[in-house]
Amino acid sequence: MQRIEHIYINGEYVVPHGQEWFDLHNPSTEEVIGQVRLGDAVDAQHAIAAAKAAFPAWSRTTRDERIGALQRMHRAVAAREEELLEAILLEYGSPAVRGRWMATYPADVIAQAIDALQTFEFEEQVGMARVILTPVGVTGLITPWNSNAGFICNKLATALAAGCTAVIKPSEMSALQTQVVLKALHEAQLPPGVFNIVNGRGDVVGEEIAHHPDVAKISFTGSSAVGQHLVRTGADTMKRVTLELGGKSPTVVLDDADFQAVMPLVLQAGFLNSGQACVAGTRILVPRSRLAEFEGVAKEAVAQIRSGDPRNADTDIGPMVSQKQWERVQRYIRIGQDEGARLLAGGEGRPQGLHAGWFVKPTIFTDAHNGMRIARDEIFGPVLTIIPYEDDADALSIANDTDYGLSALVLGKSRERCVNIARQIDSGRVLINTLAHEPRAPFGGFKHSGLGREMGKWGMSAFLEPKTLLTAVLSD
Repeated sequence: MQRIEHIYINGEYVVPHGQEWFDLHNPSTEEVIGQVRLGDAVDAQHAIAAAKAAFPAWSRTTRDERIGALQRMHRAVAAREEELLEAILLEYGSPAVRGRWMATYPADVIAQAIDALQTFEFEEQVGMARVILTPVGVTGLITPWNSNAGFICNKLATALAAGCTAVIKPSEMSALQTQVVLKALHEAQLPPGVFNIVNGRGDVVGEEIAHHPDVAKISFTGSSAVGQHLVRTGADTMKRVTLELGGKSPTVVLDDADFQAVMPLVLQAGFLNSGQACVAGTRILVPRSRLAEFEGVAKEAVAQIRSGDPRNADTDIGPMVSQKQWERVQRYIRIGQDEGARLLAGGEGRPQGLHAGWFVKPTIFTDAHNGMRIARDEIFGPVLTIIPYEDDADALSIANDTDYGLSALVLGKSRERCVNIARQIDSGRVLINTLAHEPRAPFGGFKHSGLGREMGKWGMSAFLEPKTLLTAVLSD
C-alpha cells in the first residue's frame, strides 16, 4: 500500500501542515490501495507565497527561456508514460485503450503549449498605442479526477508559457497520478516556486486559493456547482476565472443518417471515458419517424459493449471512480424508470458476472422527453437517453433546451445540412460526423458549461492581461 506524505512547495517536497489522511481505492476491486496526506489552508498559504515570490523573475523570462523549461517538462513527463498508465489503471480504472490515451495526453498538451508559445504575439501596434500582453500573476489551478494528469499538465504548461506562476490543487482521489506527474516536473528543474502542488480537499485548499488576495486567476475544471461557487468567492478579490464545467451534450442523428454506420460514433460519444466525461453525448436526438429502427440498431450494438476489468483488452467501460459516484449513477437509473422512461438496455446493479468493483451496466433509456431529469442532469456515468424529435427545427429546440453548452455531435449524410444544424447549436464545440479533437482550437462551454476557453492561443490569452502604452513625441 502506497503512502503519499509530501506536497511540493518552492521546489521542495515538504510534509504538510495538514494532518488528515485520505484513503485511495482501486475502483475495480473496492480495495484500499494507498493513502495520501492532505494539506490544509496553511499549506495553501505557503504555496501561494512561494508562487508570489517566484512570479517577478519568471514573468520577465524570455520566450526562449520558457520554451526551454517546457521542453524539459515534456521530456520528463513523456519518459514516465508507463508509470502513469499503471497509476491510471489502478487508481481510476480506465479501460486500457482510453488509459493509454490518458497516459500520453499530458506530454502531448505540453508540446501543444510549446507550439502555441512559439508563434504567440505578446505585443502589437494599434494606431499610436503599443499593446503588451502581460502575465496576470499567481494562478490557482484546480483539476478533477476524471483526467487528472492531463489537466495538471495542460493548465500548468499554458500558465508557465504565459509567464505566470502556479499553485495546483489536484483531485485528492487521483493522488497516484499526481505523484507520477510531480516526479517528472521536479526532474524538469524549474525555478523554485514557479509551480507548487498541494493535495487537499476542495473545501479546504481550494477554498483558500479562491479567497486569497494574492491569487490573480483561477483555472478550474469540474462541476458547474463548484464553478459557480468559485465565481462568487473570487469576486471579492476580482479574480480572473477560466471554468470548464459540466455538460449534457446532444448527439443529433439526422433523418438521412445510416444508423448502422453512425452507431459506433453515437456509443463512443456517450460512453466516452466510461461515461465520466463532461463532453459525453448523453442525449441522443433521433427522428421520431425512424425511432423504432434506431432503437433496434442501438440495442444490438450496446449488447457488444463490455463493462469490466480495465486491464482486459475487450473492456469498453471501466468502473465508476468511487462508491459515491456508483451510487449516484444507480440513483439516476432508478429516477429514469420512475419518470416513465423505458430501459432499452442495462439498468441497476453490476453487469453480469461482476460481484465487486464500482461497475455499471451500459444503460440506454428510450420513451423519454427533454423535461426528464435523466435528460437534464449531468449523470456522469454510462447512461444515455434517447429523445425523439419531429423535424430539424424541433431537434434544434431540444438540443438547445439545456443549462449546458459544452459539446455536441451532428450525424448525417448531407454536409451542408449538418453544418447548418451545427451553426445553430448553442455549444462551445460541435463535431460533425467525427469525434476528432483539434488542440489548436479553443475549448470551453456556453451557459453553465463554463467561462472562457482553453487550448491554443485562446488558452494562452486567458493567462494574460493587455496593457496599453502611449508615448508622447518629444520635440528637440
